[in-house]
Amino acid sequence: MQEYRQLERNSPAATGVAFFATRNNTTLKHLNSSISDITLNGITFGYKDVLDLPIAQGRYFVHQEAAGARNVIIIGHSVAEALFVNQNPIGKQVKIRGLNFIVAGVLKKQGKAILEMAHIDEHAYIPYGAFRKMFQVGPRGVSATILIKGREEDAGLLELESEAQGMLRKVRGLRPKDKDNFALNRTEMVVKVVAGFFDALNKGGWIIGAFTLLVGGFGIANIMFVSVKERTDIIGIQKSLGAKNYFILFQFLFESIFLSVIGGGIGILLVFLLTLIPQDEMEIVFSLHNLMIGFGVSTVIGMLSGVIPAVLASNLDPVVAIRSK
Repeated sequence: MQEYRQLERNSPAATGVAFFATRNNTTLKHLNSSISDITLNGITFGYKDVLDLPIAQGRYFVHQEAAGARNVIIIGHSVAEALFVNQNPIGKQVKIRGLNFIVAGVLKKQGKAILEMAHIDEHAYIPYGAFRKMFQVGPRGVSATILIKGREEDAGLLELESEAQGMLRKVRGLRPKDKDNFALNRTEMVVKVVAGFFDALNKGGWIIGAFTLLVGGFGIANIMFVSVKERTDIIGIQKSLGAKNYFILFQFLFESIFLSVIGGGIGILLVFLLTLIPQDEMEIVFSLHNLMIGFGVSTVIGMLSGVIPAVLASNLDPVVAIRSK
């Protein structure tokens, strides 16, 4: 807490500084209703300046409530649904470890975050002072964390990191030769891990997609070769009646492209149906750009797969073709 206050008062490179502690598996009660496994967060007033807490109903803590350790609480969407069925939670009481808390706000439904073990909707927030009434914070109790948000013009947050490091070393009484006995963690580290995962997933998707297109192309080519063989006599009759080579070529090429586009259209339809399924995160987006790419790739695959059978059909000798059957 001393380190937090030092950073809050003397950090011009920060746009927001917050201190919070978290207790998992907390039970909240209201009359005869209860919900367990809730993540309870004790936060300072500046928490809203560092991380976004979108309020759907009610309000955030006022400064006097946070400073005076008042028993007020902001609850997540799932908590509100479980405790206050068909009711407005604002102003009603929630009991935690025998203490009553007045509901000041309800968060918007956010769904499950990628890196969260629990739904954010299953979180609750109270002033840090009120949190200390129920839980011990420190090495033998609940661990606490300081959050700092930098300025947009501070590229790479280098100024903020250097400033925070210097202040923490001063508060902890470290000498110039002493190593840091604390850690400064960046959210960019987590972002890089997630970005690397999706990059590998994207590359794997391209490889799988390429093999799928290859197999599909060979399948269409095989169908067209069989079609040419079965209709050889018809091709001979068409050519004997004056059909030009390009007419036969485009006839089979059109059939190949049409067959491929039908397959692509079915795939696009399946993706469109997936977009209709409600998603909290990892939402599947269907756009006109994706639609054009899907049909464009299908057309190209159909053209490449059917060009050789179409050329063979167009170059058939009409007399030999008629005698084939």
